[in-house]
Amino acid sequence: MMKPRHFTSLLDLSSEELKQIITRAIELKNKRDPNYQPLKGQILAMIFEKSSTRTRISFEAGMVHFGGSALFLSPRDTQLGRGEPLQDSAKVISSMVDCIMLRTNKHETVTTFAQHSSVPVINGLTDEQHPCQLLADMQTFFEYRGDIKGKTVAWIGDGNNMCNSYIHAAMQLDFTLNIACPPGYFPQQAYIETAGKHVKLFDSAIEAAKDSALIATDVWTSMGQEDEQAIRELAFRDYQINSAIMSAAQSDALFMHCLPAHRGEEVTSEVIDGSQSVVFPEAENRLHAQKALLEFLLC
Repeated sequence: MMKPRHFTSLLDLSSEELKQIITRAIELKNKRDPNYQPLKGQILAMIFEKSSTRTRISFEAGMVHFGGSALFLSPRDTQLGRGEPLQDSAKVISSMVDCIMLRTNKHETVTTFAQHSSVPVINGLTDEQHPCQLLADMQTFFEYRGDIKGKTVAWIGDGNNMCNSYIHAAMQLDFTLNIACPPGYFPQQAYIETAGKHVKLFDSAIEAAKDSALIATDVWTSMGQEDEQAIRELAFRDYQINSAIMSAAQSDALFMHCLPAHRGEEVTSEVIDGSQSVVFPEAENRLHAQKALLEFLLC
């Protein structure tokens, strides 16, 4: 039996495969054929340790569009929350479904599931990476501006899971990622070292934004860090995306945010609701990118 393909990280794909999925996502968006049901009779198990809007809706709707179905599993309702070994859960769940998507805390939960699953495993978000969001972000850039190769992208804010996946995207799609974070909030050294020349580090948001074709950010305080809110607000106060930051970038630079956003914190209302923001098309593209990914892994 062939080993299944997994999507635990953008690095699980080749650069060509990543571009193929982006191109296919755009095709699926532009021409929806209700009779095209390649996943008829197939089941996606969705395991959520963290709450979700876009991830849940996009995967569930995507499976329905493709003629399949999706099961929502929370640790509260399954043995996962009661300490069943991950490898046992992976073996059992994968014997009954065609694909597994996990949105979880520890990255190793997803990699362990992938090791012991007989079907493809998708990373719907971990504390280290958010590759599905990057599929949607890159799809959005390609739609609005064409190939991102050779461009400069600025990540301004927390060196979190989104930033890590942006680093992987820079490596795979050959763009330069300028990262500006407050001291102590940069991505892990291992991610930076792996990326080599694709990553440049800045302590100034304005400097990082210069000549960027895309500026991306995320909330200052992620799920599970609520007790750090006051400390983080102080640390990140010079890293807000405002009109001055956008003015430092290229005149047609796009603004992206994976949402939910806190207007007045990491981004001003003027920017997120302004003409350069593509946050809502970016959010919708989670659906199309997810469908292209499911088709790639299951067909």
